Amino acid sequence: MPNDPSPAVTAPRPGDQLAVDRGVAELRRGGTVAVRGGPERDRLALAVAAEMITDEAVARLRVLAGSDPVLAITRNRAAALGSGGSAPVVSLTLPAGMPADRMAALADPTTGPVETRGLTTLPEPETGPAAAAVRLAKLARLLPATLVASVPDVPADRMEAWARDHALLLVDSDAIDTHRRAAAARLVRAAAARVPLADAEDCELIAFRPLDGGLEHVAIRIGSPDPDQPVLIRLHSACLTGDLLGSLRCDCGDQLRGAIRAIAEAGGGVLLYLAQEGRDIGLINKLKAYSLQDLGADTIDANTMLGYDDDERVYFPAAEMLEQLGIRRVRMMTNNPEKIGQLAACGVEVVERVRHVFPSNRHNERYLEAKARRSGHLF
Repeated sequence: MPNDPSPAVTAPRPGDQLAVDRGVAELRRGGTVAVRGGPERDRLALAVAAEMITDEAVARLRVLAGSDPVLAITRNRAAALGSGGSAPVVSLTLPAGMPADRMAALADPTTGPVETRGLTTLPEPETGPAAAAVRLAKLARLLPATLVASVPDVPADRMEAWARDHALLLVDSDAIDTHRRAAAARLVRAAAARVPLADAEDCELIAFRPLDGGLEHVAIRIGSPDPDQPVLIRLHSACLTGDLLGSLRCDCGDQLRGAIRAIAEAGGGVLLYLAQEGRDIGLINKLKAYSLQDLGADTIDANTMLGYDDDERVYFPAAEMLEQLGIRRVRMMTNNPEKIGQLAACGVEVVERVRHVFPSNRHNERYLEAKARRSGHLF
């Protein structure tokens, strides 16, 4: 990110985070967003989420921007399409007249084989608006791909006025990049109630509301843990299929109920139930990943074929929740060393890793093996 922005462009303001919140909603509803980026934040582009594009949206993008759009995708998705390159985001130049459904299919491997002949791949600057638009799509838990059209000849100090004149929301690339940390800092402890659970009757649920309009996170405080001592905790990512429906494809349900039971038996602690389904790619994309696994991909490759990293989670919300609960030293129940490192980087002292393993079944053996072999999970 730039340390010395152009005098014509101010640093991101608090209101810029609100624009990101609204930009997420706009992409999810299939709308067009203006994105400002570049080393001096002096480049402007219009973006539509790839999986939401229509022929009408493509035509509107061309008219508004005055240029032909490209499809911005991640390096991982490009590799799945057979294209190389080291830039985190690349753009595909599209043949004239390509229909919107074929453009969308380039971003979504679950639609079946796609024709890639005649497509040119170009690296996108990491600070540029196209790369920022892809990161905004990730925040929206949409496939990380956007149809992007550059808007030429708009001075940096006129971008906000240009966007207003065209009834468009302007989102700043720097605000996109700081959004997840900023959203965690804005978590509000909204409600609490005693809720006896089957495996922990002495239990309180504390809900934390994110002010970005996203899903609530919940702290499950079991017993009366002493915050002056290292508190036994588990960070558990929400899993509708495993936690609620009893899916056998993962071990999430076993880990959730087993952690609540173990914390109760240990005399108390906290389980943080984090709204980051599918390693934070969202339920819809998790189901897409499952369909790719059914075709032979493992859990890591399925995520990267969709264009994601193998794990998109960050733990800023967890650290903020612990801070608001007065907990700064923890014993963490986990098999994932990455969680320990990320939480420690957020300022929480992890004094011990507590093993948390459950028997596999014939449906999740391959899933667990991939986590151990490729993600370093300790079983």
